[in-house]
Amino acid sequence: MPATILIVDDEPTNRDLLETFLAPEGHRVLMAENGEAALQLFSTYHPDLVLLDVMMPKLSGLEVCRLMKSSPESRLTPVVLVTGLSAIEDRVSGIEAGADDFLTKPIDCVELLARVRSLLSLKSYTDELERAESVLMALARSIESKDPYTEGHCDRLHELAAKLGEELGLPQQEITALRRAGIVHDMGKVAVPDSILLKRGSLTAQEWTIVHKHPLVGEQICAPLKSFRALLPIIRHHHEKLDGSGYPDHIKGDAIPVTARVLQITDVYDALPTERPYKPALSSANALETMREEVNRGWWDPRIFDRFQKMLAATGSDGLG
Repeated sequence: MPATILIVDDEPTNRDLLETFLAPEGHRVLMAENGEAALQLFSTYHPDLVLLDVMMPKLSGLEVCRLMKSSPESRLTPVVLVTGLSAIEDRVSGIEAGADDFLTKPIDCVELLARVRSLLSLKSYTDELERAESVLMALARSIESKDPYTEGHCDRLHELAAKLGEELGLPQQEITALRRAGIVHDMGKVAVPDSILLKRGSLTAQEWTIVHKHPLVGEQICAPLKSFRALLPIIRHHHEKLDGSGYPDHIKGDAIPVTARVLQITDVYDALPTERPYKPALSSANALETMREEVNRGWWDPRIFDRFQKMLAATGSDGLG
């Protein structure tokens, strides 16, 4: 499929040659003569592929590649380093900068087009994945918007859970999972009727049975996305309790994934100061006091809760802004 391709080279003849190869394929070609111009064009047009010369004045191709791959908006865009360098250490430097492929000068037209087609095909799959993730995120926010009592809960949890994960020194992939799970953890509430979700007063035993299924439904919705794999244990187990009295699996202690235990703490803390149909709002201080009682009762992880309290004290914020 035709795509937008950014060519970055300080030599006009090199840029023109690449354009001559690519334009007949129907691609839209953008050209930049240096690294700074490339970054500006990328920010404006969001190309599907970047062909990047390595040896350029000021910002080298390696530096531009590293900057692109460190930015959330551009890290999934394929970058091909175009170079006359052939030493192994030069290739290693390119890989370390995040390059997806290499082309050696002088450029062979057949090789160029084959690599471009391959990388654009991969980019199309990546775009489909991002669209699927966006749909799930939008669905999660629409579920939240039905309940005026939970307005902003997902956004606050998205930040608070990630901060607590960082405070605990969790691996980056688990922090990313916590950030995403903060948005989609209650996705399964799409299967809970509004008459139950918004009911004032106590739920019946039958209604609680329906509510208790929402972590399983959320897990089923998100399971097809491989990029959400690390989220699934958080979604399924964020209502478990250390003493086994939670749901849906009634697991205990360390059997509850640490990421789920982190989300529990932030989820409960954000919910307690919020008025709900079945309870009044608490102050943040009273919420922490209530949670301390629940920790002593054996519900929440005491180590994580202590770190959470210290984190709030260190920032001088209640985390609910």
